[in-house]
Amino acid sequence: MAAAPSSPSDLLLLAVDLQPGLLGVIDPAGVLARDCGFALTAAAGLGVPVAFTEQVPAKLGATPADLRAAAPAAPVWAKESFSALGDEAVRAALLGPGGPRHLLLAGIETPICVYQTAIAALRADLEVTILTDCVGARRPADASAALGALARLGCHLLPAETVFYALAQDARHPFFRGLTALVKARAGDHGSPRPNL
Repeated sequence: MAAAPSSPSDLLLLAVDLQPGLLGVIDPAGVLARDCGFALTAAAGLGVPVAFTEQVPAKLGATPADLRAAAPAAPVWAKESFSALGDEAVRAALLGPGGPRHLLLAGIETPICVYQTAIAALRADLEVTILTDCVGARRPADASAALGALARLGCHLLPAETVFYALAQDARHPFFRGLTALVKARAGDHGSPRPNL
């Protein structure tokens, strides 16, 4: 995350459309929800602001309570546009005074709402990092093509651990032990555990 701002307050983790009506199709095993939960909890621990969007929540449902619990005070914006910035309330919050300079994006669906949100954010002169292990799609090939296009346009594509350890910077950070505990718990759920730091 070479271009990341030094202050977590310059960032916003935007969790895009993590709703039952979409998760049930894209993430039936719950892996993406678990990885997004990791990112949300890590962001909160590091002082990175968090917000949620919900695509037509009356039809697709609300963000699950276990994901919201990681950042219970975070705003939740309902939208109908595929790009989060296509909604006036979201656009005002993200681009108005005091808004972030750098978006971290997680959620679904990569080739639709995540892609269009990233494009709109780039056009608005925001830095954008896609948390590559925290986005999902119905068709992996579509997601890969969308991520490749976003990289060519200037988005950073990085795994969540890379981003959050870069924000912590070293083992003296007050949340370092908490972050390491989250990483170990996540590794216990899937993948090889990291060496004990």
